[in-house]
Amino acid sequence: MSDGLPSARVTALLHAGLLVSDLVRAKSFYESVLGLAPHPNRPDLPYPGEWYDLGGGQQLHLMQLSNPDAGSLRPEHGGRDRHIALAVGDMAALKRRLDAAGVAYTASKSGRAALFCRDPDMNTLEFVEVS
Repeated sequence: MSDGLPSARVTALLHAGLLVSDLVRAKSFYESVLGLAPHPNRPDLPYPGEWYDLGGGQQLHLMQLSNPDAGSLRPEHGGRDRHIALAVGDMAALKRRLDAAGVAYTASKSGRAALFCRDPDMNTLEFVEVS
């Protein structure tokens, strides 16, 4: 539908922001378990946080802020909860890293090569194997 205005079509997801209660603990998970490297140029914001580059101009932002949903009941399977999906090149390697860190995960119920886990703050992460 053309209304004569410039297109407002969404073309990409640039970043996802996740709330964390303990930045040191969250950084340990995202860096040691998932192997992400901090973005070097996070601006000086009025709260603690960390940014990670995911490739293709996409980032993951951790923000140590009050969580209005802290303590809420969450579905057992992460695929039935709000989540972000991240691409991985080697699902077996990811499973080995999660197993070594004692991080529980569940396979996608859709049959895809995907799994779900939660970070230390119960944020749900989906990992999809892509080549």
